[in-house]
Formats: sequence, structure tokens, C-alpha cells
Amino acid sequence: MKIYLVSLGCARNLVDSELILGSFKDQGWVIAKDPEKAHVIVINTCSFIKDAIDESLDTILELSKYKKEGICRCLIVVGCLPERFREQITSSLPEVDAFLGTGAFDKIIEVASNLSNHTCFLPNPNSSIIQGKNEKRVISSKEQAYIKIAEGCNRGCTYCVIPKLRGKHRSRPLEFILSEAKQLIDQGVKELTLVSQDTTLYGKEFGIDLSYLLTEMSKLSDDIWIRLLYLHPEGITDKLINTISSYPNICPYFDIPIQHSDKNVLKKMGRKYDEDFLYKLFDKIRNKVKDAVIRTTVLIGFPDEKKKNFDLLLNFIKNVRFDHLGAFIYSDAEDIPSYNIPGKVSKITAKRRLDVIMSEQASISLEINKKYIGKKLRVLVEEKQNKNLFTCRTIFQAPEVDGVTYVKGSLSEKKGFIYVKIKESDIYDLMGVFD
Repeated sequence: MKIYLVSLGCARNLVDSELILGSFKDQGWVIAKDPEKAHVIVINTCSFIKDAIDESLDTILELSKYKKEGICRCLIVVGCLPERFREQITSSLPEVDAFLGTGAFDKIIEVASNLSNHTCFLPNPNSSIIQGKNEKRVISSKEQAYIKIAEGCNRGCTYCVIPKLRGKHRSRPLEFILSEAKQLIDQGVKELTLVSQDTTLYGKEFGIDLSYLLTEMSKLSDDIWIRLLYLHPEGITDKLINTISSYPNICPYFDIPIQHSDKNVLKKMGRKYDEDFLYKLFDKIRNKVKDAVIRTTVLIGFPDEKKKNFDLLLNFIKNVRFDHLGAFIYSDAEDIPSYNIPGKVSKITAKRRLDVIMSEQASISLEINKKYIGKKLRVLVEEKQNKNLFTCRTIFQAPEVDGVTYVKGSLSEKKGFIYVKIKESDIYDLMGVFD
């Protein structure tokens, strides 16, 4: 039997998808590269914002055609979309044979093998099983892999549906994470990116913290990069900053989604810091960590975001000069607390503000990238584009969300870490040659 899987959404979803494929492969299934040749098609969905919901629905409808045109006998939709909309979505998509929520991934082999029409498993997400110690996994890249260190979230931001979809925060046991990391390193993976909804909350249940995890993981190999994503501003301690600065195999990369800087907007978002706190945090990181790189995410058009609130955020971005910045427009929905906040911002206004933010960041990013011209940088080789062009990443370029470094080289294969000399730059990418 052959399975084809599409993974939508974030890196955390990708880990779930790789585990799903691993469970099928462990049972003797073959992973198909073409949906037309698959007996079972699985779509791991995202429903965080409206655009993600639309993408999930479009993908479902597009792949459902293979039940008529291909050999597909079973279309399974899993993850956040069925967990969020439950019976509402299951009754409106007759094309789908089975729905599994985020707490039902362990049912997927059973469902695919013994299908009864329109099967639906939607347990409470808090009942989901934390990833085990040596679970099979089919990683998407030979060079880098994500490691999920926790599930769920306790923060309660008013715009976010994640606690509803994933439940309360639950850390994975340390031994499970270190075992997986060692296994990936033994397979040749050179970069391990730690993810969860809020990585700074790791280990509280066990009497340990993220710094301890990083210290233990750094001992596994000198020849790797360890990267952190999704750090909540309030969870970044002096201890964590010092740990990141103390180990050369831990990337000095701080992914800190601030969402906004105006105290009134932040309060309505359920975020408990203000602009002054953020200025001090970023100054501290840059003073204590050599070559620190800071990435953030901001939310535009939150209810009651007035022009003065937006102008303050724009000025903050100009002053801090983030190395990388992503922005998205607020997505309203009845099942999130912010739905009841008056003063909705029009889509036209929100889009205009988003364009202003991204235009400003483009200028900042271009200027930052220019400083690398003429420098020698260590990069991780990821893909050979053609006989003399490779796609690589520096320590300050996270997979998928930042730019890349294109490197011209000889016909010989390049793998792992190498040094390159940067010759050119643009807004997001660098161009260099093998040194």
C-alpha cells in the first residue's frame, strides 16, 4: 500500500507529519511522491488564521479528485482544521473519508487500514500522547530537522486559538528529546531546530528549564547547529541568554515574536510586557551575545489598533532594526477572545499598514545584508541546484523563514559545513563563492 501526505502550516505540524509517515513506513507502507499513485492520501492541516484555513480547504478539494482519477481509496484529514471546527467541518466535506484531530494521530494506521465511511476521532487535545523516545520518523531534509520539545500553550493570548487546538503546555521528557537528537545526528543531520508553541516554557513540570536542555544537547556533538524558535519575550531569562552565548554550537539566533510594541494593544492581546521591556531585552541580548541575530513577528490590524498605535510600532521597528521580521494581518473569528473587542480595523487599512512595515523592514534587511559582503562565513550546504550552484544557509538564516545563501562552486559534491566568501547581497539572500 502507498501513502501520500501533504503537510501544511508550521514546523510543529511538519514534525507531526514526519511522525505519521514514519508510522506508516514502519508498518510496511510505501511513501508515494505523487498523489495519483497513492492508495491513501493524508492532509495535515493548519487553521491558525483564515488564510491557513482557506489553504487547507483548497488542498482537500484539490486532492479529493484522486479518488476518481487515481487509485486513492481513502482521503484522511488530520490536525488543526478538524480539531478546531469538529462536527461543522466533518459534515461539510463528504469528499473526506476520515477526520482525526490533534489528539488522535495514534489512530491513523487503524483508520487507513480498516476504514469505515466518514470515521471521526476528535478527542480533547489535552489527551494527545507526547512524542515518545524512539518513534520512527521520515525527516524531510537530510541536513536539518525540527525537534518538538513540548506541546500546547498556557499563555492565553486573546488572538490565538492554539490552546483550543493543542491543549495546555506539556513538555517532552528530557531523555526523549536527547535520544531523538542523537538519532538525528547519527543520521547525518547537521542542524537541530527546537520548536514548540513557546520554547521558553520547557521543563517547568520536571524542575528543569530550557537552558538545561540546551546544555545537555550541546554535549552531543561539536559539529552541529542547535537553533531555537518561538521564544516568548517574558520567558527569556539572563540564564538562557548566557547559555546561548556560552556554546559555539548553539546559534546566537533569537526568534522572539513580539506581536506589537504599543502597551495598549499588547494589553488587549493578553501580552504582559511593554515597549520599555522590549527595548531593554533586545539591548541585553545584543550586549551579552556576540553576533546576536534577532528575528520577530508582528501582528497588524488588531482590534482597536489606531494610527498612533501603529506609528509607535513602526518607530519601534526602525529603532530596534531587527535582522529578520515577519508580519501578518489579524484574523478574526468567533472562537477567539479578541472577537469581542470593539474597533475592528478594515482589511484595506490593515493591508496598507502591513505594506508599510514590510517596506521598512526590506530597507533594514538590505542594509544589514550589505555588511556581509567581503566576509568569510560558515554555511550549511543544503541543496545542489546545478553543477556549480548550491543553496546554503548561514547561522543567522533559519530554515524556511529567512533568506538563503547561494554559492557558486565546482563540480564536486559539497556537504555539511563549509566556508564561503560573500560577494553580493539583496534584501533577503546572500551570494558567495566557496573559499
